[in-house]
Amino acid sequence: MEPTKNQLFKRQITLSEIGELGQQKLQNATVLVVGCGGLGSPIAVYLAASGIGKIHLVDFDTIDITNLHRQIFFSLEDVGKPKAEVLSAFIKKRAPFTEVTFTNKPITKENVFELISEIDIVVDGTDSLPTKYMLNDACVINNKPLVYGSLYKFDGYVATFNVLQKDGSFSANLRDAFPKMATDIPNCEEAGTLNAIVGMMATQQVNEVLKLITGIGKPLTNELLIYNSLQNTQLKMKLKPTFLKDKIANLFKIQTYFDVVCATQNTDWQISASALKEQLSFSEHSKTLEIIAVLPNLKLPFKVHQTIPINEFNVDKIEVDFNKTYIMICQRGVNSYRATKMLKNKYPELTVLSLSGGISSY
Repeated sequence: MEPTKNQLFKRQITLSEIGELGQQKLQNATVLVVGCGGLGSPIAVYLAASGIGKIHLVDFDTIDITNLHRQIFFSLEDVGKPKAEVLSAFIKKRAPFTEVTFTNKPITKENVFELISEIDIVVDGTDSLPTKYMLNDACVINNKPLVYGSLYKFDGYVATFNVLQKDGSFSANLRDAFPKMATDIPNCEEAGTLNAIVGMMATQQVNEVLKLITGIGKPLTNELLIYNSLQNTQLKMKLKPTFLKDKIANLFKIQTYFDVVCATQNTDWQISASALKEQLSFSEHSKTLEIIAVLPNLKLPFKVHQTIPINEFNVDKIEVDFNKTYIMICQRGVNSYRATKMLKNKYPELTVLSLSGGISSY
């Protein structure tokens, strides 16, 4: 079947506030979606379904079985495949008037300006605080609007940052809401999340993009929407633009945007992926290892001796053998380091190492 634009977008064009002119604005727009997980995947699909002309997806991750409860555009057959590639293929099957492309690499300080240079709006669907600040800072420097979304358990946060105002100034950005990057906020992998709140915040972000492009309604500028799904309550935190472009440009020069927690880890308490592979390759060495996964359902190329989720990690209940080397494993090396630190504080003489960068770097 080859539908026409009028057929496909009939219900949307029927809205007097949109009409054919608004639909054409959507067709002419280019949007960058960073992150193709819980937020990014529904955002990208809804934007394509609305008639956005060009969408570029960025995600370096592959689909895990634990993703499926909230990342509903992936199937069991997709486990192990690249998220951006699978999502791109899905969109192409149902959005004939959207040109979708993807980058199967992480967005970094080195490539962020190239990725945002030719687009109209950036949408943040990531779960990494350093990446969120990097996106924000790059968008401020390049005068690009950023539609922000984040999650914490049953709470969702949405805002539209850095929008050009009528007086020539720009609206508030992420650093006006949170000037300093927090170091103790777990992502959904660590804290858990309810799938409904993920979808609700994703469609809120889509709504912001559509309003920005068509010029209808009031975007969430100079305010942060905070929604709690358990109580069905929401509030809007007013923001004032004080973190201006020059200050952020100076910050961008000196910031690494690496995970702050990882940056402060003791290297003596870590083991590299190559070193662990070498130890596992020698049967005699491997017998002296006690490998503990601190996140459940990790996709691992080797067997672990125990799985103790970080939120249940009680060192008083762990029987230790001082003749063994304990290796802590998680996805990215953050929770495994926390577990390592707990064990070292209890047993300073015990040999405990965290897999640097987690299983993602293995």
